[in-house]
Amino acid sequence: MEFWLGGPVEGVTPMLMPAAHTFLQVRLDVPEIVSSLSVDRLWQRPGRSASIGFHAVHIAGATDRLMTYARGQQMTEAQLADMRLEATLTGLEPEEIAARVRRAIDEAMAQVRSTTDGELLVVRGVGRKQLPSTTLGLITHAAEHALRHAGQIATLARVLS
Repeated sequence: MEFWLGGPVEGVTPMLMPAAHTFLQVRLDVPEIVSSLSVDRLWQRPGRSASIGFHAVHIAGATDRLMTYARGQQMTEAQLADMRLEATLTGLEPEEIAARVRRAIDEAMAQVRSTTDGELLVVRGVGRKQLPSTTLGLITHAAEHALRHAGQIATLARVLS
C-alpha cells in the first residue's frame, strides 16, 4: 500500500499531508520488516554498515527528538540519555523495536494532526545552538529522515536475505 496514493489523511492540514503520508508509510513498512527478522539478522552489520536494529531504533528516537523541537521545546535529559544509547543498543527483540517505531510514529501523527496552518512558519530553535528552523521544516525533516532510514532497512533486509 502506498499512503500517498490514498488521498487525504483525516484531521491533517493539507500543508502537512506529505509528511503524514510519509510517517504512515514508515509505520507500515518498518515494523513489518523488523518483525520478520531474527534477532541475529536484525543486528548484523553487513560491510560494517549500521544494523537494521540501529536504523529502526534511530527512527523512533530521532522522530521523537525532532518533533520535540517542532513543538518549540528542547530535549529532556531522558531524551539525551536515550540518544547516547542508540548506537550501543544491540540484541533488542524485533517486536520491541517494532513497538518503538509504531509508538514514535503514532505520537508524531498525533502532533501532525494537532498542528495548525498558523503554526507552520513559527521559528523553532534546534539543539543547544538554537539553529533556526520552523515547525513545518522540522516536521518535514522528521518525516523524510524516518523514510531515509526506512529505505536503509529495506535495502539491508534484502542484502541479508
